[in-house]
Amino acid sequence: MTSVGVRAATEADVGALNAIYNEYIVDSHVSFDTEPWTDQKRLDWVRSRTRDGYPVLVAERAGEIVGTSWSGPWRDKAAYRGSVETTVVLAPGELGKGYGSLLYESLLEALREAGFHTAIAVIALPNEGSIALHRKFGYEEVGVLEEVGFKDGAYYGTMLMQRALGAGG
Repeated sequence: MTSVGVRAATEADVGALNAIYNEYIVDSHVSFDTEPWTDQKRLDWVRSRTRDGYPVLVAERAGEIVGTSWSGPWRDKAAYRGSVETTVVLAPGELGKGYGSLLYESLLEALREAGFHTAIAVIALPNEGSIALHRKFGYEEVGVLEEVGFKDGAYYGTMLMQRALGAGG
């Protein structure tokens, strides 16, 4: 089996990141985006996240991007600066191979090193695989928002999960 490495995303990864994420926009409810992103929008997004100190990582196997994890602001108000929203997205054919764990382990370490205090995940329901992954990494359920997103003719809820990153996190 070819090994998988995790590294910081670069601008050269934008097309691959978009190809992976856009599949979830088009073919599932787990992204509440309703239109695929353009490569330019993804490029601007990567530049913004990187500039603002939020890690964006990729898992790469034999030169191919097989997944990504990223972070971003929880909310726009200054008092939330220590809180960060986290996400892991794998190419559909790469689920169940341990890449999500590898990406989350790397992302959480990068967030601790960057000095963030709390990580928050927002998971579209149902999504037992994502919930299990987050629990594995110490996230705990802190609430469910019922029927907050409308996509493909149906309403979906989200689960909020949270974990500490600071001392003892």
